[in-house]
Amino acid sequence: MSLWVVLGIAVGLAMDTLAVAIGTSVMLRGVTRRQVFRFAFHFGLFQAIMPVIGWAAGIRFVGYIARWDHWIAFALLGFVGGKAIAGAWAEDEEETPAAPRADPTRGWSLIVLSVATSIDALAVGLSFAVLDMAIWVPVAIIGVVTALITMTGMLVGSRLGSRFGKRIEIMGGLILIGIGVKILIQHLVQG
Repeated sequence: MSLWVVLGIAVGLAMDTLAVAIGTSVMLRGVTRRQVFRFAFHFGLFQAIMPVIGWAAGIRFVGYIARWDHWIAFALLGFVGGKAIAGAWAEDEEETPAAPRADPTRGWSLIVLSVATSIDALAVGLSFAVLDMAIWVPVAIIGVVTALITMTGMLVGSRLGSRFGKRIEIMGGLILIGIGVKILIQHLVQG
């Protein structure tokens, strides 16, 4: 498989992470270097690990996961998106700037988003196994490309969040839910 094909796969896999990075970083209204690093590192790592799991697990295991992966991604993204919308609506207009906000670059939110955006990469790993490809170089490329695209999404989302506030937070939550619905529909139509 050529380098250009692997880069195309990497960019294709990273598109969901781009949208999720934008959607979740809008609520931060200003991201720190640590937050950008954590999000990009985890998204890149999970996007690189999932093809390895798919490749190692073989056809039987991935066939089972493929029956449920779209429902899992839909539920996880719907949950996080709904939580973001509820948080934006519950936010009091008189809230002081010192009031703590949930940070999606930490804890379970980060893990849930990392898993939800990388489930499709299992199928990519399966295709690598079927093609009897070496996995390590493509996986490294997928991880690095995803991390770079995620960083870009975080910076764009942060600027939008600080400029448009609560409205963009709601839109970010809707984007997350929309990505979950898109994944669900794609798999149901292809299924």
